Amino acid sequence: MDTITRLLIQIPILLLTLTIHEFSHGYVAYLLGDDTAKRAGRLTLNPISHIDPVGLLMLFIVHIGWAKPVPVNPYNFKNQKRDMAITAAAGPASNFVMAIILSVVFNLLKATSPDILYSGSVIAQFFTGMLVYAILINLALGIFNLIPIPPMDGSKILGGFLSDEAYYKYTAQERKGAQILMIIFAISFVFKLNILGAIIMPPLNFFLKLLTGITL
Repeated sequence: MDTITRLLIQIPILLLTLTIHEFSHGYVAYLLGDDTAKRAGRLTLNPISHIDPVGLLMLFIVHIGWAKPVPVNPYNFKNQKRDMAITAAAGPASNFVMAIILSVVFNLLKATSPDILYSGSVIAQFFTGMLVYAILINLALGIFNLIPIPPMDGSKILGGFLSDEAYYKYTAQERKGAQILMIIFAISFVFKLNILGAIIMPPLNFFLKLLTGITL
């Protein structure tokens, strides 16, 4: 696959995946009583409102990235710790739901033409290639965000199960956690180690094979 074709597949999928992820955070927060995202104009499926240029660049470089976090004010929740965990879980959950829906479409196509991904028409190969890439990216983004390092979604989900004292101490480490992640990204890029990739690849391969029969 040439570079232009690959970019034509990757860019819209990356934008849509990141947008749905962040929109889900904001929408669930709104349902739970926090209208911060709505007032900030982030309850939208317009990718321009959600894209972080650095996070998008990282997706192309190390295949793991992020969008601009949707603003959430936990003080608007009835149960701050629980509702924050639910809001955080909405992002990865949206990715997993998208992966499942897309895999159903992929498997229906594969059932009608088992070799469509490799020997179908150019249009068929392009479309099925988009489907597989979209499934892969949604799984990767969902799994990546479940890593329990603040400020990742996984840390907020884990926080919902901690005592109040442990919760506040844990979430107070967001700045340090972000610094750790940036160091990991830098090391991965400079030394081509892909540390986070090594963490998410086992579950990613498992679920990709489960949903599509394909392994990386």
